[in-house]
Amino acid sequence: MRLHSSTSADALNASCHCMTLDRSALVAGRDMSTDDLPGLIEGRTSLFSDSPVFVPEGDLDRMLELVEVMERLARCPEFVRLVLANAPLIAHQPSATRGALMGYDFHLGDAGPQLIEVNTNAGGAYLNALAIDAQRACCPEVDWRVTRFDGADRMDAATAMFAEEWHRERGESRLRRVAIVDDDPEGQYLYPEFLIVRERLKRSGIDAVVADPSDLTFEGGVLFADGLPVDLVYNRLTDFYLDQPTHATLRAAFLDRAVLVTPSPRHHAIYANKRNLVLLSDAQAMVSIGVKPADVDVLLRSIPKTGLVTSETAGELWTSRSELFFKPVAGHAGKAVYRGDKLTRKVWNETILPGAYIAQKRVPPSTRSVIVNGEPKALKMDVRLYTYAGGLLLAAARLYDGQTTNFRTPGGGFAPVCVV
Repeated sequence: MRLHSSTSADALNASCHCMTLDRSALVAGRDMSTDDLPGLIEGRTSLFSDSPVFVPEGDLDRMLELVEVMERLARCPEFVRLVLANAPLIAHQPSATRGALMGYDFHLGDAGPQLIEVNTNAGGAYLNALAIDAQRACCPEVDWRVTRFDGADRMDAATAMFAEEWHRERGESRLRRVAIVDDDPEGQYLYPEFLIVRERLKRSGIDAVVADPSDLTFEGGVLFADGLPVDLVYNRLTDFYLDQPTHATLRAAFLDRAVLVTPSPRHHAIYANKRNLVLLSDAQAMVSIGVKPADVDVLLRSIPKTGLVTSETAGELWTSRSELFFKPVAGHAGKAVYRGDKLTRKVWNETILPGAYIAQKRVPPSTRSVIVNGEPKALKMDVRLYTYAGGLLLAAARLYDGQTTNFRTPGGGFAPVCVV
């Protein structure tokens, strides 16, 4: 029996308690051959959930439809002009690149998939690809399909993306070395992924190193890491415009066009700046720059209404706060995000009003029931699409408890998506 529709997905998410992740297989694969990766992954007990998440095929199609519209807008001169008007000069540097491993995060519900945010340094794609190949068969009545792909194929596609970025910008010259850059990379929860990316690049014939920005030097028009020249930086920093003093070396090399950076400040400004959600959910603004009606319809049904918090809108937003989420324009990973119905007047006056915040219509996440300590527990979930140049690389879910995804929830973590 093959199951379809959102009703089937909801029923499975509520009642299917199969544990499909084979954790022994997860840490025994060929990608576990370096730097004690098995130990690093085993020590992160909430990195992966044991259970899959079920998503209606129609919802996946609608999410991909929005991605296509976003990609068209990223190449629309009027849209780019509007979003860059509020971006720092570093984001104005032109580039032919498309941005490595874009991430589109959705909540699912009765109104269909709703875009919560876009990430230009979305982590987890390689880890989720690894987990796909460590899944056991689920319930026999379910046609088990994990995002239409196998994990090894997805890692190959993601790795080829770096060479594609290079050739888009630098022509047929050879990409020799990539630096995977983040602050204190070994201290990052997703550090195991950096090691997998490094080894995958090396297998494809591209040297790679994991580096802290302090490891970089810029001399004679060349960026160096560990004493060797770097051609491309896979940017995992959350300082999207390279403003911090510790990122000055990378900033100088980027502005000198001595190194290719992906995702770049320009990618963040065009795709992921939260101010863009205000524009994207404004039908009149979209029509005024020539967006075709069909694309406007996709935007309006897929993006919760969003507005800027200003002195002019403050009164109305405070009154309707129970229906809203408040997010810092420059925030990431759910930091300094507030649910309006739990907001205090002190936080409103001392944090939100003086800060740069957006107010987004609150879209409650759907839930997935999993077994924790022998008992079923409903965890919140979102779905992330990892894309490149508008094409789907991988879909995955994140299960969590609390206000935002946290990878600290028993039974939670990354979960494969089963399309039904």
